[in-house]
Formats: sequence, structure tokens, C-alpha cells
Amino acid sequence: QVQLVESGGGLVQTGGSMRLSCAGSGRSFSRDTMGWFRQAPGKERVFVASISVNGYDVRYSSSVEGRFTISRDNAKNTLYLDMDSLKPEDTALYFCAATRSWTTRLEEASQYDYWGRGTQVTVSS
Repeated sequence: QVQLVESGGGLVQTGGSMRLSCAGSGRSFSRDTMGWFRQAPGKERVFVASISVNGYDVRYSSSVEGRFTISRDNAKNTLYLDMDSLKPEDTALYFCAATRSWTTRLEEASQYDYWGRGTQVTVSS
């Protein structure tokens, strides 16, 4: 069974840091472009960051650029999101996603084929 499983979420104070992980199983994701999305209560799922197969091409939403870092370890079949200077508005359910399609529209959730079930990040003020 092909799966993506997020971990590392929890409660952190404003200004704190947190690392999210996304472990793939069932097959290798080393040839997939990977992404992170988040969804706050009552809001739609939005793009956070994406990373290319070789890790050289990374993209961030304007709301997290400079604070968050996406990375991957293909040998471990794992994706990461390092989050610094966290703000209350970063509170959301965070999802990882994977796609093998040749697309430039990586900010669109519809471009991804596999999704994890999410990990909750709560930033207290």
C-alpha cells in the first residue's frame, strides 16, 4: 500500500521552531516532486512549499518564505519542513503530497496524486 505519513506536529509558542517529516512507504518517491500544503479550520487547503526530485528547485508561498525550509532525503524516502519564527497564523493541519506529473502549477493541490492524512501544528500567542 502506497502511503505518505506526516509526523512532528504539536503545540509551540510564537517565535518557536518545529520540524515536520513525511515518510513514504509502499514505493520510492525519489522521482516525485513533493509538496507541503496546509489547511486552517474553515479555510481551503493552500500551498506552502514544493521541492523538485533533485532538491534544487524549491518554491515557497509568500507567507512562509524566509521562515520555512523544505528538504528531502531520497535515501530515506522522507520529506521535511523546517519551520522557524512561527506565528499564530501558521496554525493549521499540514499535509505532504507527491506528484510525478510534469507540471509547473505546483501551487495547485489538484496537481498532486498522493496525500498524507496530515499533522496538526498549533502556534500559541
